[in-house]
Amino acid sequence: MNIIKNQLIRSSGSSSLNFGESQGAITDKDVIFKLGLVVKELKESRNSLKILNYINEGNEEFRILLLTEVEELIAISSKMIINKK
Repeated sequence: MNIIKNQLIRSSGSSSLNFGESQGAITDKDVIFKLGLVVKELKESRNSLKILNYINEGNEEFRILLLTEVEELIAISSKMIINKK
C-alpha cells in the first residue's frame, strides 16, 4: 500500500504546485492549461483515495474527509476553467 500512498503524495503535491503556477500565468490559455493539469492530478488523487478507502487503509473519518475535499477541489478547479473560457 505504500505505493498508493506515495502516488497520492505525488499527485496531490503536483495539483497544489500547478495551481500555484496557474495563479501566476500571464494568458488565459496558460491559466486554463495549468488548471487542466490541476484537475487531472486531483482526479488521480481521488482514485488513490478510493483505493485506500476500499481496502480500509487508515482512519475512516479522515479518508471520507479527504474524498469530500478532493471532490470539492475538482469542482472548484473545473468551474475556474469554465469561467476562463
